[in-house]
Amino acid sequence: MNAYIIAEAGVNHNGSLELAVELVNVASAAGADAVKFQTFKAENLVSKSARKADYQMINTGNSESQFEMLKKLELSHQEHQVLVQHCLAKKIQFLSTPFDHVSSEFLIKELDVPVIKISSGDLTNAPLLLHVSQSGKPIILSTGMSTLGEIESALSVLAFGYTSSVAPSSISEFDLAYFTEQGQQMLQKNVTLLHCTTEYPTPFWDVNLKAMDTLKNAFHLRVGLSDHTNGISVAIAAVARGASVIEKHFTLDKELPGPDHKASLNPTELCALVKSIREVEDALGSVTKIPTSSERKNKEVAQKSLVAARDIAAGEIFTVENLTVKRPAGGISPIQYWSWLGKKAVRSYQEDEMIRE
Repeated sequence: MNAYIIAEAGVNHNGSLELAVELVNVASAAGADAVKFQTFKAENLVSKSARKADYQMINTGNSESQFEMLKKLELSHQEHQVLVQHCLAKKIQFLSTPFDHVSSEFLIKELDVPVIKISSGDLTNAPLLLHVSQSGKPIILSTGMSTLGEIESALSVLAFGYTSSVAPSSISEFDLAYFTEQGQQMLQKNVTLLHCTTEYPTPFWDVNLKAMDTLKNAFHLRVGLSDHTNGISVAIAAVARGASVIEKHFTLDKELPGPDHKASLNPTELCALVKSIREVEDALGSVTKIPTSSERKNKEVAQKSLVAARDIAAGEIFTVENLTVKRPAGGISPIQYWSWLGKKAVRSYQEDEMIRE
């Protein structure tokens, strides 16, 4: 099965519906499976005194708070509806990450999105996790900044939400749900974990792609990568390592103002990413090792046979001096070379003639 490629538009629309529509166009043209935005109300997401992340200050300055920055990046519910319809027209799936309860309600009940993406920052947001899982929607959960213990705690909340429609009487009910057969079955059916490093851009030495294997072995769920490195090589490598989902930020122009543009792919790079992933998937092929249909025609030309190194008289003994190995195949396999040393030639051979007896 091919990896599900999410082109992460995020807030790279800068609060403009026109730019958001163009981001959909770019993602569709690149061949991504989905284009993802972020749904939030700044007043529900961040306190007004919260500082920006370091990368946000580098990219947008420190003259405004995180709240003021995010307020300018909101999309209205009506604008979301426009984007959903445009995605339908462009034959690409609309996705979004909710950052608060109200936003998740809107995505689930009004937009009826097929899957909810939960950000790394909300992996410990148990109320949001419970609300989304109790809706029955599948979840893609990013795991940046988290330990295995924190991931298990998040999955415990999801297991409870998928198997119960009531509020928990205590948090111990989460663990009980996680270890039930039904809880595990619901997680395996509905949850995909994304390995992620929450830094923009992520240094290559901090990616730790091998941690994808750790997640898969620990939780027995589908695993993918939310990639914040520069370029496309890490995402391609993740697919080669078995990632079922790839999420990657993209922008119309890396020089646009805003917090995420500089760590995003431009349209040309996004096209290259999708093309390269699909090529790698074709190349992964089968676990069976046999000559392929495309190479069989070259077998006789490229492999070799036993050949007379010089003229050989009938009755002469085959030796290392008169027996050699050359192209083409079709005669006696060179695997048999030592079996022929010491034998008598039953007929004469001219130099370069294939041995046939």
